[in-house]
Amino acid sequence: MTYNTIQFDIADGAARLTLNRPDRLNSFTVEMHEEVRDALNKVEADKTVRTLLITGAGRGFCAGQDLSDRAVAPGSDTVDLGESVEKRYNPLIRTLTSLPIPVVCAVNGVAAGAGASIAFACDIVIAAASAKFIMSFANIGLVPDSGGSWAMPRLVGQARALGMALTGDPVKAEQAADWGLIWKCVDDDQLANETNALVAKFAAAPTRGLAETKKLIRSAFTRPLDEQLDLERDQMRALGTSDDYKEGVDAFMNKRKPNFTGR
Repeated sequence: MTYNTIQFDIADGAARLTLNRPDRLNSFTVEMHEEVRDALNKVEADKTVRTLLITGAGRGFCAGQDLSDRAVAPGSDTVDLGESVEKRYNPLIRTLTSLPIPVVCAVNGVAAGAGASIAFACDIVIAAASAKFIMSFANIGLVPDSGGSWAMPRLVGQARALGMALTGDPVKAEQAADWGLIWKCVDDDQLANETNALVAKFAAAPTRGLAETKKLIRSAFTRPLDEQLDLERDQMRALGTSDDYKEGVDAFMNKRKPNFTGR
């Protein structure tokens, strides 16, 4: 597929996906959804990929849905927004949260509506100090979608989640980091360096262990402690036979840098 709305490449164990409609703050159209889906299919199929970076081009990360792509006016025929969510946004969120690799999001500017929800679906979010997160659904009479209503209360609690969702007020990156909504806020001129260092770290990390860690933590709210303890035991048993565990222990004992393969 030829990409018109994203940039995508795979190199050195890392896939990098840049939303690339800067004139529209990288808001989603049907075309962008199709291109992102194609890129993520490539990530899932390529066993050399050990981490994924998602970011935006220009001055924004993603303003959510491009409303002009499904414009309506008073008195006009209605649009089935549920179909759009079910066919496009929900599969995107399910893929990001279930990929067996760390997914890093570099928020370089505004993340609004579904754009904020997409960021919250990633495993590690680093934002530039000038970035902000806006649950803008309230401003047009809608509810947070793309997993936003699920992620926010888990990340920051009910009070702050309701505040964000009902007011639509922007939350600046520094405050988002203080709340635990994202991993880290950095100076704008350090965003690329911080993100690239993290991507390089994950591309050389013990991928299988990170994948199982991601799975355990993302599903932990659905289980009682006893069941979680049993799952931890089972994963430790399985990972103890992996090449990366043996390599990690040998490197530690011999005071050398490990050479993980992801197996």
